Amino acid sequence: MSKKKQIRFGLIGCGLMGKEFASAAGRWCHLAETDVEPVITAVCDPSEKATAWFADRVPSVARITTDYRQLLEDDSIDAIYCAVPHNLHAQIYCDIIAAKKHLLGEKPFGIDQAANAKINAAIAANPDVLVRCSSELPFFPGGYQIAQWIREGRFGKIIEVEAGLWHSSDLDPNKAINWKRMIDINGEYGCMGDLGMHPLHVPLRSGWYPKNVRALLSNIITQRPGADGKPVPCETWDNAILACEVETDSQQFPMTISTKRIAPGNSNSWFLNVYGTDFSARYSTQQPKQLLSMPYTSGGSQAWQVADVPHKSGYPVITGGIFEFGFSDSILQMWAAFCDELTHGRDGMSQPLYCATPEEAAQTHAIFTAALRSHAEQSTVAL
Repeated sequence: MSKKKQIRFGLIGCGLMGKEFASAAGRWCHLAETDVEPVITAVCDPSEKATAWFADRVPSVARITTDYRQLLEDDSIDAIYCAVPHNLHAQIYCDIIAAKKHLLGEKPFGIDQAANAKINAAIAANPDVLVRCSSELPFFPGGYQIAQWIREGRFGKIIEVEAGLWHSSDLDPNKAINWKRMIDINGEYGCMGDLGMHPLHVPLRSGWYPKNVRALLSNIITQRPGADGKPVPCETWDNAILACEVETDSQQFPMTISTKRIAPGNSNSWFLNVYGTDFSARYSTQQPKQLLSMPYTSGGSQAWQVADVPHKSGYPVITGGIFEFGFSDSILQMWAAFCDELTHGRDGMSQPLYCATPEEAAQTHAIFTAALRSHAEQSTVAL
């Protein structure tokens, strides 16, 4: 293979997800057939401790700063990965886009719908800039396969769809409060804004935008220890269950979207269940190698088939099919999709699952805003 095309990245926000991106870039040789690779050349974070990790471990980093604008003024940087709290999205994302830097940003693309509108206005004013939203979990092999079955029309008439992301990291009431439980930083969406793009990515991509939503929102642990150990209010929603109706040109069906920070026994469990008259499928990252499917013909038996899913997603890797796929692999696949689309365009990509789009992020804002209203009014809200 000829030398890979390099995309020079700046990174704004050097926390957990910034480190995950750096790790994915370091594992790029794991991909078997790509002709492009990311190179992290500059990082920005107000915390010296956070940037020190990159200085020690990422040799390609040549510039470290506390001012993100220095990255935007640097002509040697092609694209930015931005992983900052929700209240900073509108300002920083708009500045990145206006500087003509391609952007992969973290969800929810703005603290609220007004902030999201500002980001979309910046995108409209700069149509040559590729902007995508981070959502790696649909690249797990089982979820990737279900998305392919949806594209193939395997399910017949859809009966019901269930999708969600559950974890239990906030089950401990003595866990110190963090910014995700503060409205002024996280926003009123709570767990929906932080987790909701992941379960909605495949349904929205499939054209399953709900016509209405009825929301059940829960604030389960209302106080947590603050910086001084004294209890402070938890202001955002821990769990959310959204009961929706989807109506397409050809059919109508219920869809349940759930996001939970307090789901006992779950550790970042993403799932997608699609039930149809001709075919049904279920998948959860809780059992990452297990994919359930049930083909059905009139008068035939109804029996779930369980397949041991191989290590196979959008982009071929060196790993044999007998080995397990994990979260870091899904991040690598998402980054490959972003770099693939940036280099070859949507039509030139080597596989069909591209990263979540700004349009899909805007749809999640409409859904979450309606969910807040639904809960407040105890009613079903039309979209």
